[in-house]
Amino acid sequence: MSMGLSLRRLGRVDYLPIYAAMQAFTAARTAETPDELWICEHNPVYTQGLAGKAEHIFNPASIPVVQTNRGGQVTYHGPGQVVAYPLLDLKRAGYFIKEYVYRIEEAVIRTLAAFGVTGHRVAGAPGIYVRLDDPASHALLPQRPMKSESEKWGSDPAAKRNGFPPLFSGGPNFEGLGKIAALGIKVSRNGTYHGVALNVAMDLEPYARINPCGYAGLQTVDLSTIGICVGWDEAAELLGHKLTRYLAP
Repeated sequence: MSMGLSLRRLGRVDYLPIYAAMQAFTAARTAETPDELWICEHNPVYTQGLAGKAEHIFNPASIPVVQTNRGGQVTYHGPGQVVAYPLLDLKRAGYFIKEYVYRIEEAVIRTLAAFGVTGHRVAGAPGIYVRLDDPASHALLPQRPMKSESEKWGSDPAAKRNGFPPLFSGGPNFEGLGKIAALGIKVSRNGTYHGVALNVAMDLEPYARINPCGYAGLQTVDLSTIGICVGWDEAAELLGHKLTRYLAP
């Protein structure tokens, strides 16, 4: 039975001590350990995931690069970004990793909606994206994750029968999109750590020195870039609320 998420606000902190604290928390937790949600803001840092490749970081300059054990590739954390780390017992929560990721993304989408922005999922590329030409548009992306076989394979049933690849199989298509939230997780002994980062009002220049999440040319945006003026505290409060709600069993 879940005890609910206990919210901890950590302020602006260096990345490495929090990474170490998440690992220690997860290693020490038992079946009775209450779940926690840590919300913070990091000083500038590039973090590299397990799938990360050195060539995706062009010029880190004075920004440190930290190798981590989360999924995914390289991303940037810095001031003006809300970072949320759910430390959750998935077994107790009663759902699997795929649904966990979906629930985190849903919390981000609902947070953005409160600010008049429509967040989108892109098939094969975890995280949340916005339309650059119309961030409020509800129009569905053709490259969204497909739920049914008919959507996945299109109008030609012979494609499935003959083993042809489904539509949009050439990798994620980011045309006209900007990434506003990045997601990378780790699960150890049913315990989750790492999490999600929502860009609020940042210096986005450091993203130009990497292939964000391993994708060349992927544009990264924040709320201020798309015309939404909101404070870090307000965004953090709302994202924390939405995560607490959507990660509930």
